[in-house]
Amino acid sequence: MENDRRTKGKIRRLPATEERQYLIDGDYEAYEKEGVPTGAMAFHYHNFYEILYVLEGEYSSMVENQSYHLHKGDFLLIDQNVMHKYQPTEGKNENSRRIILWVTGAFLKSLSDGELDLTECFRLQDSRAWHFPVYYEEMLRGYLLKLAMDGASTGIRRAMDRGYLTLFFAHLNLLCGRKESLLSGEYVAEHPLVEQVNAYVEAHLEESITLEQLAECVHVSKYHFLRKFKELTGVTAHAFVMNKRLIRACELLQKGESVTTAYQKAGFGDYSVFLRNFRDAFGISPSQYRS
Repeated sequence: MENDRRTKGKIRRLPATEERQYLIDGDYEAYEKEGVPTGAMAFHYHNFYEILYVLEGEYSSMVENQSYHLHKGDFLLIDQNVMHKYQPTEGKNENSRRIILWVTGAFLKSLSDGELDLTECFRLQDSRAWHFPVYYEEMLRGYLLKLAMDGASTGIRRAMDRGYLTLFFAHLNLLCGRKESLLSGEYVAEHPLVEQVNAYVEAHLEESITLEQLAECVHVSKYHFLRKFKELTGVTAHAFVMNKRLIRACELLQKGESVTTAYQKAGFGDYSVFLRNFRDAFGISPSQYRS
């Protein structure tokens, strides 16, 4: 805590009202946020990795079909193209301070040097939330604070950041192999309705998907389904399906599939609809994204 106070005036910060969900500084960014985030209330995703570390207070986040109730010292790991959102908890998050780290897969691959996979920690299915022993938690926090320090982007600074990121993710992957550090029980809540809808959409993504089909798969009326799904995720069921199609298209484009194959396998029956939604989501065309 004392170290946090000494560095407080030097940490790069974003206001809680900041809605940006994309990188502007190249391959990685680290910054502090404080208070209730008003810009992450609905399901969203991005094509880079995210680490959230709670410096002070409590913070709640929903990732796909699970909610995580985080406390000081907890880490949350969010994979690429995974739906997630802030989950309001009345009276709990106003005093929350956290460090956010965003980093691209290509950059982590460049740090791996072909000998190890620094992204493996994001693909563990048991849980995405961790609380490590104090010694390791303080060490990881130190790297994050160094990465979030404000200052000019010089060659020396970038070299130091590469070192901090390599050490951070090397230790993180090692620690995530120890299941005793997983958050579980009262700190993790399941949302079966979202899980069932997600499974149905994933299995039928190449087909036409109606609201009636989604309501039927969770055995509730269409009206109840629409209200409950929006309440849980912050997005409409239609927007959820659209985002899932865009995520699938992105994954296919990254694998080298043609634009035509990508939009068809993602369930877009019309190229113009695909192109319009893709540009709205990513700001570039599918062919630009592919290249």
